[in-house]
Amino acid sequence: MKVLVPVKRVLDYNVKPRVKADGTGVDLANVKMSMNPFDEIAVEEAIRLKDKGVTEIVVVSIGEQKSQETLRTALAMGADRAILVVSETKVEPLGVAKILAKIVEEEKPDLVILGKQAIDDDMNATGQMLAGLLGWSQGTFASKVELSEGKATVTREVDGGLETVALTLPAIITADLRLNEPRYASLPNIMKARKKPMETIAPADLGVDVSPRLTTLTVSEPPTRKAGVKVGSVAELVDKLRNEAKVI
Repeated sequence: MKVLVPVKRVLDYNVKPRVKADGTGVDLANVKMSMNPFDEIAVEEAIRLKDKGVTEIVVVSIGEQKSQETLRTALAMGADRAILVVSETKVEPLGVAKILAKIVEEEKPDLVILGKQAIDDDMNATGQMLAGLLGWSQGTFASKVELSEGKATVTREVDGGLETVALTLPAIITADLRLNEPRYASLPNIMKARKKPMETIAPADLGVDVSPRLTTLTVSEPPTRKAGVKVGSVAELVDKLRNEAKVI
């Protein structure tokens, strides 16, 4: 069984984003970048499924040449080989889904596991679009995955609690936060990752047009939080909540 895991290079979640002075986007100059946390969870899940019949894990990243670092991290965690689709311009979710669909046609995996969303744009759309393009079953927001006899049982996190669905393979699964806790790559595995194969291609090689369909008008930081107010009594607190905040 082959598993395909798309991963994305994003601003590290420990770094506070800074908006560019002209308001055109987030300043990524000289800041730490890392693998999208939800994609890291997806890689970890694929590695854990190796004990249940998975024979090969292929990781894919779409972005600039520096995305090789993200792929090497996934290889060090335990993936077998990598594919880098080089694009110096930002590729929107629909373009990403189309590229992944072409790679799926060539690689013919039994399962695609990816993060439910990327923390840079919070689109939460690529997995669903990919399932639609391929006509595959999908299990989104997965908090538990089990494989058996050509099927995947996925426990999903929904507003009302948990929902369990049975998917016929091949299928798409998007990983939620509580699916697992990713491992740290050991130094020996980091060294071994340098020797693992990595293929580099371009979107044009796959016949995919990645021209942007969305235009960013402006990017701004959230408003500064106002200081709190001290009250002298419960009655005053209730009055402010009712007449000023209007929450009761």
